[in-house]
Amino acid sequence: MIRFNQFSLARGTKPLFDNTTFTLNPGEKAGLVGANGAGKSTLFAVLRGELHADGGDFSIPPTWQIAHVAQETPAADKTALAYTLDGDAALRTIEARIAAASAAHDGAAEGEAHAAFADADGYTAPARAEALLLGLGFTLEQTREPVSSFSGGWRMRLNLAQALMCRSDLLLLDEPTNHLDLDAIVWLEDWLHRYPGTLIVISHDREFLDSVCNVTLHLEQQQIKRYGGNYSQFEVLRAQQIALQQSAYEKQQRTVEHLQSYINRFKAQATKARQAQSRVKALEKMELIAPAHAASPFTFEFRTPDSAPNPMMVMEDVRCGYRSESEPGVEIPIVDHVMLSIQNGQRIGLLGANGQGKSTLIKTLAGTLEPLGGHVREGKGLRIGYFAQHQLETLRPEDTPLQHLARLAPDTREQELRDFLGSFNFSGEMATSKIAPFSGGEKARLALALIIWQKPNLLLLDEPTNHLDLETRHALTMALAQFEGTLILVSHDRHLLRATTDQFMLVAKHRLQEFDGDLDDYRDWLLQHAAEQRAALKAGTASNGGNGGNGGSGSDGGADNGVNRKEQRRLEAETRQKLAHLKKPLQSRITKIEKEMDALNAEKTTLDAFVVDPASYEPGQKSKLTEAIRRQADVNARLEALEAEWLEAHEELEQIG
Repeated sequence: MIRFNQFSLARGTKPLFDNTTFTLNPGEKAGLVGANGAGKSTLFAVLRGELHADGGDFSIPPTWQIAHVAQETPAADKTALAYTLDGDAALRTIEARIAAASAAHDGAAEGEAHAAFADADGYTAPARAEALLLGLGFTLEQTREPVSSFSGGWRMRLNLAQALMCRSDLLLLDEPTNHLDLDAIVWLEDWLHRYPGTLIVISHDREFLDSVCNVTLHLEQQQIKRYGGNYSQFEVLRAQQIALQQSAYEKQQRTVEHLQSYINRFKAQATKARQAQSRVKALEKMELIAPAHAASPFTFEFRTPDSAPNPMMVMEDVRCGYRSESEPGVEIPIVDHVMLSIQNGQRIGLLGANGQGKSTLIKTLAGTLEPLGGHVREGKGLRIGYFAQHQLETLRPEDTPLQHLARLAPDTREQELRDFLGSFNFSGEMATSKIAPFSGGEKARLALALIIWQKPNLLLLDEPTNHLDLETRHALTMALAQFEGTLILVSHDRHLLRATTDQFMLVAKHRLQEFDGDLDDYRDWLLQHAAEQRAALKAGTASNGGNGGNGGSGSDGGADNGVNRKEQRRLEAETRQKLAHLKKPLQSRITKIEKEMDALNAEKTTLDAFVVDPASYEPGQKSKLTEAIRRQADVNARLEALEAEWLEAHEELEQIG
């Protein structure tokens, strides 16, 4: 049992926990929720033994093995499979015993070590590690590639695989879905359902929390309060408690009435399609939990569009993809033969694994990527609002929120601009402060505000929740649910998809097609597809092992098959050559970014150490401390910008192939 008793802890001068008490039983799976800065990551550091109580105490069984996801991944030459196997430290220890006994020619010790290896399921370990990697989206070939060859997002998946490989009693997961696509999230949920140990997970993905957790730990006002049930059950309980508080009552009633009127209108229009009915249920649920968000510091709504062309846009036999900058004439199509007529009022959720082309399609719709072929026609009066995965890079770090908005509306009175920014929590001095030190969530809010100001009638949103906490995600969901225009959304946040879209389209195998079903159907389809792939992989391995070196099967088409295979190999070689030309400038750019990030991270370590050192606050160090804090903000802002560039470059690499 994990037990916190009258536990108190402060970081610097800021108290995070004050005489809080709660317990967690063996085998329970808990979601850890609370506002950013409430102390979620600090609590993880306490559980890992890195921080200790200022008052009270906490206890955890001394024999428990704790697993967590490392934040850094060494650029090692070992393979992804070997790196994942390192997570099973007990097995690695036994392997070292075997090697030592073998070197010493100690037959008895080697026999004992081999017996221990068998008892520890050592012979099945590579297959188990491989299954973890395949589930998290790696191909069989990638499991044999060196760790150093993977991008940052994929290295985080490797760290997650290593943590899952560990024989743990307590598993700590901090935002495990951040670097995963929906396919991998569904697989991870399935794996965690079967995990026998105790789990504590921090996540802003409410459907993930609902699926995995049976306990919710809520951090608020320096207290940790335990609720039985998943995140949705916690919201209902908390809504009931808050509804009793008179101070929140008026705001709560306005929110409920506004949402209820929208639900009634939508119900009248909704078809019997499962997607639409799924959205009705999601909206009704949002009405139920509205009191839990009545005290939220952040709510907003989309402005009514000035026009509504119909159709909004028509795509006829469009090829979406990339043209090589270094080799004119070389094209890499990602999504082919797109036939799509976007009607006014449609709300489409795009499904599909990473790298299949969702972002490429969205970029083509937004006009930031020219189509390789086909025709795109826009309706008269079309006004697109586009939020890209790396939207934050388009912001200027040295400018203020007010300057960003004034560029869009140079003839609008400053007070009107300030009032608008205030509705997005950029009020007072914050509206006129440089955005460089803003958090990712604050920058995402500003990017959304700039889009909303322009009153778009077609919203194209590519992972808009990546930097948002649960409260801001809820505010965005509420606003999108009541948006009067047309919406196309890519997101791994299933709650957002359920509540805001009523039609799904699937991007897979270089095609865009209708998906006839809701997100539960999609989850079932993914699990079935994964099972079929595993079965095909096993069958292929067995077949290859039994065929020896014979190229044919004995049919009278064997000669033609040989010619076809030769032609296929030639085409594959040409494709690889084209891909290499496309990838080279991106890989050079990534190397340059990584070198600058390494230098800045080294400087950041020095600055952080200086700023937290009590000696730095002596009167004689005042000017040096001020400069260090200023430089610390600059370094953090530059690192965040570089990380976004780095992620975009790797996203382009993934899109290429």
